[in-house]
Amino acid sequence: MNPAFSVIFFTVLSGAGYGLWFLTGLDLMSHGIVCGRPSMPDASGVTLKLCGFGEMGSFAYYVLLSGFVLVTVGLLSSVGHLGKPQRAWRALSQWRTSWLSREGIVALLTFLPFVALCLPAFCPHLLFAADDVVLRILGALLAAGSLAAVYCTANIYACLKPIPAWHNRYVVPVYLLFALVNGCLLTACFVHRQSPQILLTIFVAGVAATALAVMKLAYWRAIDRIELPSRESATALEGIGTVTTFERPHTEANYLTREMGFVLARKHSRKLRVIALLLFAGIPLLALLIAWLIPTAAVFALCVAALAALAGAFIERWLFFAEAKHMVTLYY
Repeated sequence: MNPAFSVIFFTVLSGAGYGLWFLTGLDLMSHGIVCGRPSMPDASGVTLKLCGFGEMGSFAYYVLLSGFVLVTVGLLSSVGHLGKPQRAWRALSQWRTSWLSREGIVALLTFLPFVALCLPAFCPHLLFAADDVVLRILGALLAAGSLAAVYCTANIYACLKPIPAWHNRYVVPVYLLFALVNGCLLTACFVHRQSPQILLTIFVAGVAATALAVMKLAYWRAIDRIELPSRESATALEGIGTVTTFERPHTEANYLTREMGFVLARKHSRKLRVIALLLFAGIPLLALLIAWLIPTAAVFALCVAALAALAGAFIERWLFFAEAKHMVTLYY
């Protein structure tokens, strides 16, 4: 498949943003990693602590806004791949059968708890932000929506049977793990001064990065063993003889040859796989170890880990499209 950079930006950036929102939502439910317990504002409303998130509210607020920027930029970039972007809203109407429609609807719904959480920062008189139950509910909705959005995005590709490399059991877990790894590493950059929280975040990021590396290696091993069916089996003419094309189905390049006929040399594929693996797993794991053992170097190490993981995600996602072969290429 021809890698579309708009879709690559969409899946990587929105996945990272949803990872941030997912972790923030979980923390709002538990009040332990990012936000702390909410506190009531004083008479002037000054101590609302940014959305009423308590002592660590500023970190939670910045994480929420960073997630919003990543998700929004990612969703907007996906429109660039459409032939007629002004008709993008029509994709939401097929939610019964289309994972793309479900992803769009879930993405829009996930903005609702985000807006509700941020409103008190601009309207201090909204005291619901200091209510423990309300924060837990909004956090649960934000986490559930973020998880569902990434799940739907992954299934857009995993449901496509004509592309064997995508119709694979590893696709959905890999998408979810990328969101978690990038979310953890970016979150760690905001909470590095809070030692109890940073240790837990580093541990979760390390486990997720390790699981992602194992899962991705298994995925690459699986797609290397895939063989496209022959023309005989594709046309159900195996018992007749060899099926050959009488003449080319086209006289010039067309959509299918441009989008479906992209070929990546195996030697280049292997090099890019190694680079991607080092970036999204190797370097982050080493940086997390440094941040764990040397607290004074934690800020620099965590920033390096986050940037490396994002770069690795871009390369991995480019490979995800470039290595996929559509069965229609049998006829070209």
